[in-house]
Amino acid sequence: MVNILDEIMKQLPSKANISGSFFEGANIVLYTKNKEFFLEPNGLIREIVDKIKKRIELRCDPSLVLGLEDAEKIIKELLPKDCGLAQVIFDVQRSVVTIEVEKPGVAIGKGGELLREIRKQTLWVPLIKRTPAIRSIIIENIRKVLYENNDYRKKFLNKVGKRVYEGYTKERKHEWVRVSFLGAAREVGRSCLLLQTQESRILMDCGINVANENDQFPLIEAPEFSISDLDAVIATHAHVDHMAMIPLLYKYGFTGPTYCTEPTRDIMALLCLDVIAIAQKEGKKPMYSSSDIKEMVKHTICLDFEEVTDITPDVRLTLYNSGHALGSAMAHLHIGEGLHNLLYTSDMNYETSNLLNPASTKFPRLETCIIESTYGGKDDKQISRQESEDQLIKVIQETVARHGKIIMPILGVGRSQEVMLIIERIIREGKLEKIPIYIQGMCWDITAIHTAYPDFFNTKIKKQIFHENKNPFLSDVFKMVGSQKEMEQVVNEEGPCVIMATSGMMQGGPIVDYFKKLADNKNNSIIFTCYQGEGSLGRRIEHGEKEINLGNNEKPEVISVKMEVHSIKGFSGHSSRDQLMNFVHRLEPRPKKIIVQHGENSKCLDLASSLHKTYNLETNAPKNLEVIRLR
Repeated sequence: MVNILDEIMKQLPSKANISGSFFEGANIVLYTKNKEFFLEPNGLIREIVDKIKKRIELRCDPSLVLGLEDAEKIIKELLPKDCGLAQVIFDVQRSVVTIEVEKPGVAIGKGGELLREIRKQTLWVPLIKRTPAIRSIIIENIRKVLYENNDYRKKFLNKVGKRVYEGYTKERKHEWVRVSFLGAAREVGRSCLLLQTQESRILMDCGINVANENDQFPLIEAPEFSISDLDAVIATHAHVDHMAMIPLLYKYGFTGPTYCTEPTRDIMALLCLDVIAIAQKEGKKPMYSSSDIKEMVKHTICLDFEEVTDITPDVRLTLYNSGHALGSAMAHLHIGEGLHNLLYTSDMNYETSNLLNPASTKFPRLETCIIESTYGGKDDKQISRQESEDQLIKVIQETVARHGKIIMPILGVGRSQEVMLIIERIIREGKLEKIPIYIQGMCWDITAIHTAYPDFFNTKIKKQIFHENKNPFLSDVFKMVGSQKEMEQVVNEEGPCVIMATSGMMQGGPIVDYFKKLADNKNNSIIFTCYQGEGSLGRRIEHGEKEINLGNNEKPEVISVKMEVHSIKGFSGHSSRDQLMNFVHRLEPRPKKIIVQHGENSKCLDLASSLHKTYNLETNAPKNLEVIRLR
């Protein structure tokens, strides 16, 4: 077995004075005791990178870097005052300094000149992080966990790299690639797919089905799944039906990496904490603890869109924008040395929303595509986003005109932020008088996370934030409601307002309290923008019940529903039937095989049939526990 680190060392001159070489995942890090070589490596590192096609980073040996106090002083002197410096955090073992600022572009400088100067004067490697424009406790806690466990992280990442580069340059005989469907096959919920090769075992998503207690969990008891053999997990996005089970894997002994984007990691941690809180409120024992969520965070490796990385000896991963939610990704897997290329779309939206760009369609190579079919049935004809927006504006304007209040049950992730942008825009454009928009529940925390990652927004919103210095989420129309007393003030104050609160299906949460107090006023309105599950309070209201008992037989609490009820369904983060068909049409290159999942039985079958007839492709709509050989 050839050691890639030894191969790199052979190509470096003795003057490089390399004191250590380590892996950070698939990246290779070299430490040098030669200050001049660190600052001016004369293109040697670049030549080696071009030759071995792996990412190499050169750092100064920790014994040479400037002392912490002196380094921090220089950094503060070099950075412009208007960059909004928040804090400077030194990772002593790695010779890396993380600089948290409000405006990363200002801190980086033109062409990266300020970073080069920090590097030159301190010998530390600077890493710029954006401070959320709205304070985010979860981001602060995640960064604290990573900082406090930097010694463990260094060892963990080195271990991952050793696994990735096992048998570097060794001849591998690849004979088969297969995928097992452990959830979300001909159903929506508990997404979980297992990719297997002779060399690797990779889990793509691991979520729960909140709407079905009988089939809530993925089928990880399948004979082909063994947690001890699992190499890696890919979390495509932070919705509970795709990631709520991942901390449980760590509870059961998994110690490998979970790959995702940074926004996905942060929202994923927040939602997993909420899973614990909901279980406790319902008097149930949580599946896992906050310690298990910390383990997940400690083992997460974050990637940017279109950043290529090896995750096992024979699998290379690239995440592409899926347009579904903040940081949501499609996973492109290059398996073997060109043996097979697989795209797992997970949940995707092939449409420019008010917040995000549409799903990507161009890939270097592609043989098989596993696509979702939430709205893939031939009868799934959704109204357009523009029609939905017009309808939303009309309802709000009419309610405000009669001095009523609007309550909106929300899920918290994605759709809520899009609705916030729409309301903020129509107020800014003068189409609606300036009224307060009250935000309560997890929506505020997730909105705070959104402000940390504006680079993931669509082109229009990024231009508004970066070039016009106008962040719509920072508008003074948005008001956080954080207590029962504040809720009472919102209900009792005169004048119109919009109230956005959890839960989305009205199965508890502050939205139910608002409903109780505001339902009997005909001037008020309730607007549903998300799916209402069978049997939920939201479904009963949506279907026109006018007398609703929220108590019990011994102590009835009957609510008279006189407020206007509206349901607007066009803000989905999923593609419509036509968009799914168009997405496949636009795929470059065109895959040879399409596997349809994440949809009701009839929708999976119908979309698979239509794709076969329209594009003459091999299609399949597997059931749970089916295994499909890709190669």
